[in-house]
Amino acid sequence: MGFVTREPIDIGALIGIVSGPGRGGTVAFLGSVRRGPEDGPVAAIEYSAYEEMLEAEFGRIVAEAQARWPDAGIVARHRIGQVPSGAPSIAAVAAAPHRDAAFDAARYVVEEAKRRLPVWKRERFDDGTTRWREG
Repeated sequence: MGFVTREPIDIGALIGIVSGPGRGGTVAFLGSVRRGPEDGPVAAIEYSAYEEMLEAEFGRIVAEAQARWPDAGIVARHRIGQVPSGAPSIAAVAAAPHRDAAFDAARYVVEEAKRRLPVWKRERFDDGTTRWREG
């Protein structure tokens, strides 16, 4: 199973991958397409990427997190294609013997993903117009 998906992110399946009897703390982060006063009437975001590069870089990020928190189970996904408002576009799940490590590992994956992943976002608004979003 890779890091990139075109299907809706199944958080339950991701939790199942990393959970276990020795891992008492599990943290699941979902980043969803936002629609609000600051963002405007966003109907969806179309995520595009050079998939091979995205897979490789996300793999490096998760491997780095795994090296820092070796007792943790860590998994992540990024959805590409059109993602409607309210639906998750990224997920990071970490399960560890203790909650601090789970929180730290999940946060590391999310922050590094935001900083390093080659993903482009084009917002689609209710009226059909689009704009490229930075970040």
